[in-house]
Amino acid sequence: MNSIQDIAQAMVAKGKGILAADESTPTCTKRFESINVESTEENRNAYRDMLFTPDGIENHISGVILFDETIRQSTVNGSISFPEHLSALGIIPGIKVDKGAKQLANTDDEKITEGLDGLRDRLKEYYGLGARFAKWRAVITIGEDIPTAYCISANAHALARYAALCQEQEIVPIVEPEILMDGTHTIEESYQLTTETLYTVFYELASQGVELEGMVLKPNMVLSGYDCSEQATVDDVAKMTVDCFLNTVPAAVPGIAFLSGGQSDELATAHLNAMNQIDNTPWNLTFSYGRALQAPALKAWSGKAENVTNAQDAFCLLYTSPSPRDGLLSRMPSSA
Repeated sequence: MNSIQDIAQAMVAKGKGILAADESTPTCTKRFESINVESTEENRNAYRDMLFTPDGIENHISGVILFDETIRQSTVNGSISFPEHLSALGIIPGIKVDKGAKQLANTDDEKITEGLDGLRDRLKEYYGLGARFAKWRAVITIGEDIPTAYCISANAHALARYAALCQEQEIVPIVEPEILMDGTHTIEESYQLTTETLYTVFYELASQGVELEGMVLKPNMVLSGYDCSEQATVDDVAKMTVDCFLNTVPAAVPGIAFLSGGQSDELATAHLNAMNQIDNTPWNLTFSYGRALQAPALKAWSGKAENVTNAQDAFCLLYTSPSPRDGLLSRMPSSA
């Protein structure tokens, strides 16, 4: 499995999904605060070790997105680098390469993702450390008179520049244009803006010569805003999301790995499984979840070595209940 096309296909293999474990140190610190655990490098290493070492994880997880700190860390028992450990299991190591969303010039409330400066050299280093795919997240906010065409275009252009640089270095780019679902907007508004964003992203990808067969799309689902008074049903979310993507995402893209976007573990999985009951989609539909997969395990672990087995059991439960169609999980236990 050497070509970016082969790697992209393996990342979205049926019955498997991508674990997003690329939390920055500040984000990891916030999550550790929720369980009263100090965010030291040692504790973060132990937490990631718990996530990456359950028996049989390779049967359900195709790839893991790592953070700069994590790709340099090692297993607790054996001191094998995480990329080497994952690769030995047949799990593809990946790396978050963006530098975060910052204020977009000449706007009040819009963001642009930074990190293109020096990216070629960083990709070369990450490839040497074992990464075979990368991730870049663009953030689009729905609000009064936003997003603007300027914001969508600027972020789409940056995503395409990143993707082109990745493929130059034989790294598969995960292209992540996330429309945030915070707010009161309806599912119809979400559909419209997701459509506009994806059209712009794929225009920029084509303009910059990105090979669609060697990438993975990581988008938001088409949802009602979390504060909207009328929440769409699971079936409506599935139908409108798939319809939106049929109208915007070329069939050459190997697969779509949906982000959870702050949804509960139950809803994120219910929506994905409903989509997988819709026939004749040209791409594999899977998950690239972070919080939705990690929340129960984090709570069960609580920073204690004696809790690792229970935490791994809680983690594994989230991806081992098969759906009727292709082995994706059909339910998740509550993280409450």
